[in-house]
Amino acid sequence: MNYDLLIDLHKDGKRQGPGDDTHTQLALNFSGLLQRSELLKLADIGCGTGASTLVLAENLNAAITAVDLFPQFLNILQRKAKHKKLKGKIEALPCSMDSLPFQENSLDAIWTEGAIYNMGFKKGVAYFKRFLKPKGILSISEITWLTQNRPEDLTSYWHSEYPEIAIGSEKIKILEQQGFTLKAYFPLPESCWFDSYYHPLQNRFKDFLAKHTSEEAQSIVNSEIHEIEQYKKYRDYYSYAFYIAEKI
Repeated sequence: MNYDLLIDLHKDGKRQGPGDDTHTQLALNFSGLLQRSELLKLADIGCGTGASTLVLAENLNAAITAVDLFPQFLNILQRKAKHKKLKGKIEALPCSMDSLPFQENSLDAIWTEGAIYNMGFKKGVAYFKRFLKPKGILSISEITWLTQNRPEDLTSYWHSEYPEIAIGSEKIKILEQQGFTLKAYFPLPESCWFDSYYHPLQNRFKDFLAKHTSEEAQSIVNSEIHEIEQYKKYRDYYSYAFYIAEKI
């Protein structure tokens, strides 16, 4: 996979996956973090260009470590943070999410929107747990089935893309088995896919292909188009959903 091409396609997007500031704020409201007056230590894992990071920094008394594998995304986040006068609250850390440098039981919260699939939900929850203090908050948005029964071709598509896709109750069970208490669960609406992610992405295809004329670039765009068509056709059956949980 050509990560340079993927980065170039996605770096100018406010978000690199479905979501929006309103629903990041809603998850924050459910988390209980807004009621904590002490300086919080928080990590935003797989933050991309930092849409969720900036919402957290604007609303919390917190020192936030923004973690992403790609320094190019973090550079954009740092520019945005400087513009919003939030740079002093955010430390950028180029790092893989499965090799985090934090001490155990050191974080008040871990936030990760649309990124835990890179590790897998169960493995990611177990790994992130070690870094959270008792009563620490884990907030995850994760691809989730909305119905028990689905068209066969849709099930086959997502099982090949991400075998850990499951209905919400199965994800909640994993959280409970790993020693978390669920505080809130809610799926993201269509607007988080179309308005915040897919439409801006589609608007970048023409310039991207004018800049990159290779078959590989066209293949990346074709893959994105296929994903968008899948969602248009089957959006009643799946979405990203937020899981906000507290470490026991």
